[in-house]
Amino acid sequence: MNINITNSPFNEEQAKQLNELLPTLTPEQKLWLSGYLTASQQAETNESVTSNQIAQQDQQTETMLADKEPEVTPESRAITILYGSETGNAQSLAEIFEERLVDMGNNVTLKSMEDIKPKDIKKVEDLFIITSTHGEGDPPDNAIELHEYLHGRKAPKLEGVRFSVLALGDQSYEYFCQAGKDFDFKLAELGAERLYDRVDCDIDYEEDAEKWMANVINAIGSKPKDTDSEQVVSESIKSAKERKYSKSNPYEAEVLENINLNGRGSNKETRHVELLLDNFGEEYEPGDCIVVLPQNDPSIVELLISTLGWDYEEQVLINEDGDTLNLEEALTSHFEITKLTKPLLENASALFDNDELKGKVQDKEWVQNYIEGRDLIDLLNDFNTTELQPDNLYQLLRKLPPREYSISSSYKATPDEVHITVGAVRYHSHGRDRTGVCSVQFAERVQPGDTVPIYLKRNPNFKFPQESEVPVIMIGPGTGVAPFRSYMQEREELGFKGNTWLFFGEQHFTTDFLYQTDWQEWLDNGYLSKLDVAFSRDTEHKVYVQHRILENSKQFNEWIQNGAAIFVCGDEKQMAKDVHQTIKEVLMNEQSLSEEDAEAYLKQMKREKRYQRDVY
Repeated sequence: MNINITNSPFNEEQAKQLNELLPTLTPEQKLWLSGYLTASQQAETNESVTSNQIAQQDQQTETMLADKEPEVTPESRAITILYGSETGNAQSLAEIFEERLVDMGNNVTLKSMEDIKPKDIKKVEDLFIITSTHGEGDPPDNAIELHEYLHGRKAPKLEGVRFSVLALGDQSYEYFCQAGKDFDFKLAELGAERLYDRVDCDIDYEEDAEKWMANVINAIGSKPKDTDSEQVVSESIKSAKERKYSKSNPYEAEVLENINLNGRGSNKETRHVELLLDNFGEEYEPGDCIVVLPQNDPSIVELLISTLGWDYEEQVLINEDGDTLNLEEALTSHFEITKLTKPLLENASALFDNDELKGKVQDKEWVQNYIEGRDLIDLLNDFNTTELQPDNLYQLLRKLPPREYSISSSYKATPDEVHITVGAVRYHSHGRDRTGVCSVQFAERVQPGDTVPIYLKRNPNFKFPQESEVPVIMIGPGTGVAPFRSYMQEREELGFKGNTWLFFGEQHFTTDFLYQTDWQEWLDNGYLSKLDVAFSRDTEHKVYVQHRILENSKQFNEWIQNGAAIFVCGDEKQMAKDVHQTIKEVLMNEQSLSEEDAEAYLKQMKREKRYQRDVY
């Protein structure tokens, strides 16, 4: 019904204006207007009301108006989460973050960095990057293309984009969290608005990651009503972890077997360890890892306590929350004591009150040289201090990082067991013999019947084809052969024969051919099509797996052109780089490609999951 001068107290002009306005109002706006007019009328006609009554009535009016007034919710911005992940940590965090944001009603897109077209980066609104750092400050393989694009001449202006970066790394490396730092700096340089400051996480990343997520949620205004967002995120991550065994909730696995795979006279000691998974409740796949929570060598702990001059039973703080352990337990299972890092030296400079150390820490080259091959005992002997006390030890040391080992068995073949392959690390440095924390724990102190705390870590970036007809080339010198044993066991269980080629390398054929019997049986029975080995110390000139690849250049290329997937596992600093360069040479020689085109060919193979690496 229209308003006019006959059915209302309004004049013709007022009626016209109201008839134009009312059809444009929503029901909520009409309700609000009604309440407003009612309250205004009451205020004008109630002049005799006492001041207390007026105050009470005003409060009632405000409450009524608040109830009537519709909530005005600003239009939410689309959220994009991109992860750069080599071993799955960044991807796992990104998935948890996505789940939390979606539960809060946000529009979220989650992608690996390799799955977004670089030029589309300018179209995003709120961008959150979670990335690890690989090698010497490099981005992970699946982040290389986006990293290069943003640092190239074609990088777009990003005004209007808001962002934040969560960087994962390891403080023992010189270029700690460098990939995350690169993305953070470049996004800001291109004009994007930093919504929340970058957070750099060490190996023990969970707590820092939780805080970053909570603060980002606050920054974008996605906090649920009457809920503390940091608590929500923490509970979300905790819940996700409690669905399976984790660092905070490890599985105590009984050791079934622990044998040395190397023959007498070998320079190596490689342990084959079989662990019982009774009622474990999780299946694993070839390419996944078992994570072990290690303990420091008791002899090193004893020497360190003697150097400190403290009592074994002395209670020491282990965190800012005030939690304590006795000194021996803290140094055995909680703190990392066998490796120095740049942040540790910086902390020591502040805590030790040693002028010599304060001066030397300013020299980056000295720091990098000093931390190589030294531990906390060396630091205490070289730079005397009386300022380090049980109450501030936690300010100097980081937590003892867990160790990851590629699984070398198939769940389908041994569902109640998991096997890992562990190379014992021993070396002499700066006048003392040194050992790997976890590897020598297995080599010297873990016996069948003992238990070790473990949990499963999936590796989504190292997954084998499920189809039997897809050719697979496996390149794994030393303990890098572990996931390929897992894969071959799986193929045997599934009855998949052929289409597999292994390149294996070690020092000596007679003492170091790991799992030789397994490979020979698979070769004889047709599950393994081809086996090429390189034993570097058995010939006058050292021969490595990359040399065997070149010797088979034509056939290697044929396999690639027939759709083969290439998997590389092992040492990143030398082997993986040499193998990568050799595969490029094969492509250049056999397909007449330029080096640039060969590199582009391998990048495309990575995008298609036909070139995967698990390197360390």
